[in-house]
Amino acid sequence: MALVGAGPGDPGLLTLKGRDRIAAADVVVYDRLVDPEILDHARPGARQIYAGKERGRQVLSQDDLNRLLVELARDGLRVVRLKGGDPFLFGRGGEEASALVAAGIDFEVVPGISAGLAAPAYAGIPVTDRRLSSSVAFVTGHEKPGNTGVDWAGLATSVDTIVIFMGMKHLDAIARALAIGGRPGDTPAAVIQWGTNSEQVTVIGTLEDIAGRARAAGAGSPATVVIGEVVSLAGALDWFRTLPAPSRVVAV
Repeated sequence: MALVGAGPGDPGLLTLKGRDRIAAADVVVYDRLVDPEILDHARPGARQIYAGKERGRQVLSQDDLNRLLVELARDGLRVVRLKGGDPFLFGRGGEEASALVAAGIDFEVVPGISAGLAAPAYAGIPVTDRRLSSSVAFVTGHEKPGNTGVDWAGLATSVDTIVIFMGMKHLDAIARALAIGGRPGDTPAAVIQWGTNSEQVTVIGTLEDIAGRARAAGAGSPATVVIGEVVSLAGALDWFRTLPAPSRVVAV
């Protein structure tokens, strides 16, 4: 059994080890954000099982998915659990690995490039830069501030760069919580939708207006939010925009 990170979207960012594990698999259980080109690495006849999740709808519950992985492995099949980004960074890979351990099933983890690093990079935003940022936090914005264990007030002044996964639904509330915690309203901020894909859209603004700018631009999930002075480098370093299939930078 292999828990494989598919990377952030661009199929060219799949690791060589990930490609090799997919090619050798009897079964590939894959997520919603896995690019179809990555599945082309599967051998002819390999079974492909969709296990995608999105807000308000999922094909399999996490418990059912865990049981499926155990059953497939017990059948003696070579199984790849193919997850967007990195399995152990907001990918529930730890839960799936724990289920395999409890069932006595051997497994390996093949890390993937996380959208938290790659999406900003494709928008010309280094999450650290010795001139502007010596610390970075990766956090989930899945739940509204006040209903989550994320210490937004603590993050506001203790970390230079904040990278938020799954934060679009509550971006207004997150921005307010950071401002209340002491983050200046004019802190540069970005929303990167479909990061690393040809459809990538980058919206640039500030902490106080990024949610409104993203709405005006029609940007929604899946998206990565970056808050910090490093976002000020996006205009000069946006290399992806110059490629034949460019990203679009809007609402600057």
